[in-house]
Amino acid sequence: MNKIVNDFSIIVGTKNGSGSSTANNTILRSIFKMGIPVSGKNLFPSNIQGLPTWYTIRANKDGFIARHDTNDIVVTLNPDSFSRDLASVASGGAFFYADDIKLPINRTDVALYPMPIKSIIRSDQSIPNDFRELVGNMVYVGALAQMIGIDLEAILAALTFHFKGKQKPIDMNFNAVKAGVEYAKTNLEKKDPFYLERMNKTDNLIMADGNTAAALGSIFGGVQFAGWYPITPASSLAEGLVEYLPLLRKREDGKKTYAIVQAEDELAALGMSIGAGWAGLRAMTSTSGPGLSLMTEFAGLAYYAEIPVVIWDVQRVGPSTGMPTRTSQGDLTFTHFIGHGDSHSVILLPGDVSECFDFGWQAFDLAERVQTPIFVLSDLDMGMNQWMSKPFEYPNTPMDRGKVLWEKDLEEIKGNWGRYLDKDGDAIPYRTVPGNKHPLSSYFTRGTGHDEYAKYTEDSNAYIKNMERLKEKYYNAKQYMPKPVVHSAKGATAGILAYGSTENAILEARHQIEKEHGMKFDFMRVRGLPFTDEVTKFIESYDQIFVVEMNRDAQMRQILLTEYPQYAARFKSVAHHDGLPASAKWVREGLLANYSAPKKIQKAGTGSKVKKAAAKKPAKKTVVKSKPAAKAKRK
Repeated sequence: MNKIVNDFSIIVGTKNGSGSSTANNTILRSIFKMGIPVSGKNLFPSNIQGLPTWYTIRANKDGFIARHDTNDIVVTLNPDSFSRDLASVASGGAFFYADDIKLPINRTDVALYPMPIKSIIRSDQSIPNDFRELVGNMVYVGALAQMIGIDLEAILAALTFHFKGKQKPIDMNFNAVKAGVEYAKTNLEKKDPFYLERMNKTDNLIMADGNTAAALGSIFGGVQFAGWYPITPASSLAEGLVEYLPLLRKREDGKKTYAIVQAEDELAALGMSIGAGWAGLRAMTSTSGPGLSLMTEFAGLAYYAEIPVVIWDVQRVGPSTGMPTRTSQGDLTFTHFIGHGDSHSVILLPGDVSECFDFGWQAFDLAERVQTPIFVLSDLDMGMNQWMSKPFEYPNTPMDRGKVLWEKDLEEIKGNWGRYLDKDGDAIPYRTVPGNKHPLSSYFTRGTGHDEYAKYTEDSNAYIKNMERLKEKYYNAKQYMPKPVVHSAKGATAGILAYGSTENAILEARHQIEKEHGMKFDFMRVRGLPFTDEVTKFIESYDQIFVVEMNRDAQMRQILLTEYPQYAARFKSVAHHDGLPASAKWVREGLLANYSAPKKIQKAGTGSKVKKAAAKKPAKKTVVKSKPAAKAKRK
């Protein structure tokens, strides 16, 4: 039997509410602390407790950490999912199970490892009765550690991190781990090929979830107000603000420089945030699809009245309540055209935890520079699961407050300004904020028809002029958008275009196809709307552009068809919508099923030089100065 080292998947089946989260995260962090690239994904039901839940861990020495469709090692403690879990083990895999589950086992092609979890825990009289079931999960951590080689020092470090150095819970849980190790050492014979061995590929990385990263990024971006209403999977983003703002935003006099308000519903949450944005605060909210639906009217107000605000949408499966604990990219077209009437939303599309942090602060700069709502579309997989990431970097540029007129500015221009007047040809007007003491600073904010000086009007010509300016402003915003990320392949004959958390699965699928079939793809991950010029050049380069996304209706492809109708025949959809995180398997199958022999096309000024230009690492941030532009330190 050939050893398989640092390249397999583990799935743990338990009941929701059984306390297995600590055990599963301990396994994940232990593998990470051993220097092995790893990812963990929680698949849990939307009820409070009792139904089956699964936690998947992918370890891969080459860094391919997207969800894997093959279950190499399965651990189950749940009689309700026992048969299903047993059937899911790949042939030649390993099956760890609680031995008090008296159900038939009809597999002879997998290694079977029974674990007497209950009897082991009962024998330790130091564990309080109320904690026996919770601590019992640590027995399978120990058994697994012994059989596949998880380092006990790494486990202890993971427990110390989880319990924040509190010795009593650390000792209680680590003793259960050691009991599992001793049982496996004495009673279980190794019959599977899977092993873990230390590496050094995570030495300069951290582990974090996207919602926490977004909260921290928002704090470093100077957030001053957050209105929110609880909703899965976005609640932990606002909770991250609640946790970290008191630690990171302190004044010597003890006064707070921020406010976080849990509103009565999502509509009120956005309404409060828009009011704060109008008042000059850096304001935000976070929600998911159903909440965003309720926010639609206020989103239209902020668009038309040109009020800066940031809205995080951590996407889940819809429509309606849908599957609240499953992931999706199903809100893209809805967000892009949100609101009645004609509108275009500026959208940021983070692709990893690090970008959740970066877009946390960049979204405020963008909102105030363009004076419009900025939507940031994450998803449940990115937002709630733990990911490896490079350490977050403190913003190295001042805040960009955009075109704000302060007292001195108003004195210089002698009041020659209009709230909705385009003086500079960039379609972005000037604004003032409440508290400006100059008598010429005041204006009426209007969600009704208005002229360039914010006066109420229903004049058709004034309305048309204003709406055309708003459209121009949207397209001008592309100069402030983050550039796409490009993964080039020499000799590529087709392109892949995607966004968000699908990147890991695409990189792995692309590697597999090149290795097995010799086909090469250039891959561009778009990071925002409106599209930048690099996207246009990429589309011009190939007669086949495969658009990969996690929704039914190929929503990114729909937007591409709207923006690039002349290239409609080039866009091929690779869409999938089962609610699970993207896997290399369905990406690979979609690419191969739709690929056709390439045709020679005129690349319209593209080619190797264009690809190299697009592939260059973009500057962290571009600020186009427009005087007067107010700037402030990030505090």
